[in-house]
Amino acid sequence: MLPLDGRLTAGASAVLVCGLALVVVVFWWEVRAIVDSPWPRLKALEALATTLALFLLLFAGAYFLLEHTAPGSFSEPLTKTDSLYFTLTTFTTVGYGDITARSQPGRVLAMCQMLGGLLLVGVAAKILAGAVQAGLRRRDRDLGDDFPHGRRNQR
Repeated sequence: MLPLDGRLTAGASAVLVCGLALVVVVFWWEVRAIVDSPWPRLKALEALATTLALFLLLFAGAYFLLEHTAPGSFSEPLTKTDSLYFTLTTFTTVGYGDITARSQPGRVLAMCQMLGGLLLVGVAAKILAGAVQAGLRRRDRDLGDDFPHGRRNQR
C-alpha cells in the first residue's frame, strides 16, 4: 500500500525508525530536565538545539544511506554535505532546485521529514513552553519556601 518501489532496504528503514525513537526519547528527557532546572528558559533553548540537531542529522544520514543503497534516488549522487544540504532545504521549506528526490522512497523520506519538521516546530515548541512554565512555577515555589511569610516579594 505504501508508494515505495522496493529500493529502500530494511536496514535503512530500521535505522531511521530507531533514530526517530531516539530523537523522541532525548526530547522527553530534555522536557523533564527543563521542569527540574533552576533556569528552565535556558534549558529549553538547549533542548530545542539538541533535538533539532539530532533530527536534522538523522535525516541527512537517512538520505545519504538511501542514495548509496539505491543509487539514482536523487537528481545527483549525494555526498554527506549534499545530504545535509538537502535536509536543511527540506526543513526550511526553501524549495528545491539543484537536488530533488526522484525515487518513491526518496520522496516518502522527504515527506516524513517535512511532517516531522512541522511537528518539531509546532508540537515540540508547545511542549517546551509548557515545561518552561512548569519549571518556573517549581522554581518560584522552591524560592517561596526560603522566605518567611510575606517576605518573598522583597527580593
